[in-house]
Amino acid sequence: MKPLGSVVFLTVLAGAGAAFAQSSSGGGPSAVVLPASGRNNQGGSVGAAELPVAGTTTSVNTLNPSVQISGPYSGSARSTTAMPFSGSLSLQEALERGLAYNLGAVGLAQAARQTSAQVTVARSALLPNINGNLSETVEQTNLAAMGLRIGVPGFRIPSVVGPFNYFALQASLSQTVANMTALQNYRSAQATARASQFSLQNARDLITLAVGGAYLQVLAAQARVDAAQAQLDTANAVFHQSSEQHRQGVLSQLNVDQSQVRTFIQQQQMITLRNDLAKQKINLARLTGLAPNAGYTLTDSFPFSPATVESVDAAVAQALQQRADLKAAQSQVEAAAKALSAARAERLPSVAVSGNYQVIGTNPAQSHGAFNVVGSLSIPLWQGGRTAGDIAQAEAVLAQRQAELDDTRGQIEAEVRQACLDLDAAAGQVEVARKNLQVAGETLEMTRARMEAGVINTLEVVQAQQTVASGQLDLIDSVFAHNLAKLSLARALGHAADQIPSLLTPQTASLP
Repeated sequence: MKPLGSVVFLTVLAGAGAAFAQSSSGGGPSAVVLPASGRNNQGGSVGAAELPVAGTTTSVNTLNPSVQISGPYSGSARSTTAMPFSGSLSLQEALERGLAYNLGAVGLAQAARQTSAQVTVARSALLPNINGNLSETVEQTNLAAMGLRIGVPGFRIPSVVGPFNYFALQASLSQTVANMTALQNYRSAQATARASQFSLQNARDLITLAVGGAYLQVLAAQARVDAAQAQLDTANAVFHQSSEQHRQGVLSQLNVDQSQVRTFIQQQQMITLRNDLAKQKINLARLTGLAPNAGYTLTDSFPFSPATVESVDAAVAQALQQRADLKAAQSQVEAAAKALSAARAERLPSVAVSGNYQVIGTNPAQSHGAFNVVGSLSIPLWQGGRTAGDIAQAEAVLAQRQAELDDTRGQIEAEVRQACLDLDAAAGQVEVARKNLQVAGETLEMTRARMEAGVINTLEVVQAQQTVASGQLDLIDSVFAHNLAKLSLARALGHAADQIPSLLTPQTASLP
């Protein structure tokens, strides 16, 4: 029985070895199906707008500047934990905090990490895959149930074998030798990762515009409060002057009431402007990761300083060379082209090699090695139309992204030209506003002198005050519009944070 028992045992071992053999599934990897749009802005945006408004008889203001921020760019993670805050905020510090903690940058940084990880995943299809396995098996087999019926005269063959045990230590390797679909998928993932990095750089330009614009808005709001306070002081002085003249019998009570109404109007305006200032400071704090309150001061001010563009065409060429969103769009087109190549490569044969080595026996001391090496050539004959469908999808994605690339080029040129137009218009507006304010101030002084002489009543003084107030607001808005146009030009050219020092020259100021 010993020889026959050895035969049975070897039969069982052969079945066990087959259980550990690797099986290869038919077909290679499929082409990655990309989303139709390659734009990655997380639904948020930042833009500067200087819209024309109708002029009035007392105002020369023709532009209404504003910074429009939406989506993740309007929020931030708390920055004071890693960057302690002294309570005074310069533009440079605001930009540093915004670039590090604004959610627009944080979200795209994480998206870039994801696309980088996807490159690693796509590359794994081209690299060796090695697996190990160690097992210990205890088994009892019913040979009759398996259909094994051996009749030998003079010998009794048991229908049940075992229980017996064996162990197996196995290592397997598989390697893609030639698979164009996997290779093009990897290259497409690399291009997508580059696009994510460019999108992150573009987000930094948008954050620079958002934080810089919000900083300028706070300065403009503070200037309006200061101007309103000066107007309130003037209104109080006129009211006291008219009251004194009323006691002297020079002016009527109606004139006193008119000057007092002007004082009340200025007080109401002060309340509104202070409220707006507090909200603008809270908005700036939200962009830069500070505590959302108005309990801090700004240390920089930006008075009017001329800034001209020598050649608009040269600025457009510079922007087309530098803008990160254009580079991102180009990388997205490249990714779509590689994905199309991957889809077409599904029709090509692929070559792979796999190997398996195992040590098997009843125990480690009584074991023996066994191995197999398999080379396979897979030729796709008919995949049920999947390849044609993948190609059609990839062609649609490529066409869409090429259209988006062309649109991005046009958008960049439009932004540069619009920023240059706004810069010229705002500079002209500042000049007119200065002259208007100077004339209005001289008119107010002469009108007050005539009232003191008893020649006129307070009505003309109140009207002169309104003209001065409008002129002051015009000048504030004009300087704000000019500085905002500089920021817009920096964003339009690309690398906005590097452009700001040459466009905006700060002066130290301490604002309450």
